[in-house]
Amino acid sequence: MNDQHAALTYTSYLALDEVLAAQRPRSDEHDEMLFIVIHQVYELWFKQLLHELDHLQGRLEAGDTPHAVRTLRRALTILKVAVAQIDVLETMTPSQFASFRDRLEASSGFQSAQFRELEALLGRRDPRVFRHYPEGSTERERIAERMQRPSVFDSFLRYLAKHGYDVPVEATERDMSKPAEPSAAVQDLLLRVYRDDANPATVCEHLVDLDEGLQEWRYRHVKMVQRTIGDKTGTGGSSGAAYLFTTVGTTAFPDLWSVRSRL
Repeated sequence: MNDQHAALTYTSYLALDEVLAAQRPRSDEHDEMLFIVIHQVYELWFKQLLHELDHLQGRLEAGDTPHAVRTLRRALTILKVAVAQIDVLETMTPSQFASFRDRLEASSGFQSAQFRELEALLGRRDPRVFRHYPEGSTERERIAERMQRPSVFDSFLRYLAKHGYDVPVEATERDMSKPAEPSAAVQDLLLRVYRDDANPATVCEHLVDLDEGLQEWRYRHVKMVQRTIGDKTGTGGSSGAAYLFTTVGTTAFPDLWSVRSRL
């Protein structure tokens, strides 16, 4: 190590000076720090999930079962950690949250661009999400780009083709900017996959685990919101728990759920 390069340290490698300076409460209320830290950690986990699911798509499209399964297991474990964080947030009482809630002004979890990217990666194609992001903003461009790309399920269909399955042409050549509709032909294909009971069936089950994990996070999140603010309007003018309840049970991979009634 010469004089021109400082030795790498734990602090510099993790950029801790920047990370630990990123919590800037807007009140003197004790509990605002917890609120900030929890949501910043969520954003870090969302970043990692995007990183993992991008990698997953590459492994699926290469027909690589072992690494696809490992990546799915990691993503599911991250979701479980994200769910567990809600236990920490729920140690804050409604009155403690109310003590600094006004300081949040127009900010809202609905503005999490990374979560919108995650939804798009899992197949959501809903232009209504753009109302939270101004024209020309980096966040809007990132979400729009995700909505033009194949979803995880599209990559899974390519994985099945790599493993010798006759994937319906209408499923592989669809307009990626539109939501994938449930397909009887795709469900027929999945029925064959499950009956073969080989590696692709294992990947199916891990995708269902991932879908269920996201639904679990949605459920715990909405119950936390309801527990904290009841039926009040959410921050940023959102409808709060009322809207969030409509998202609980929404599936990313409907064909993988529908085929179960035929097995």
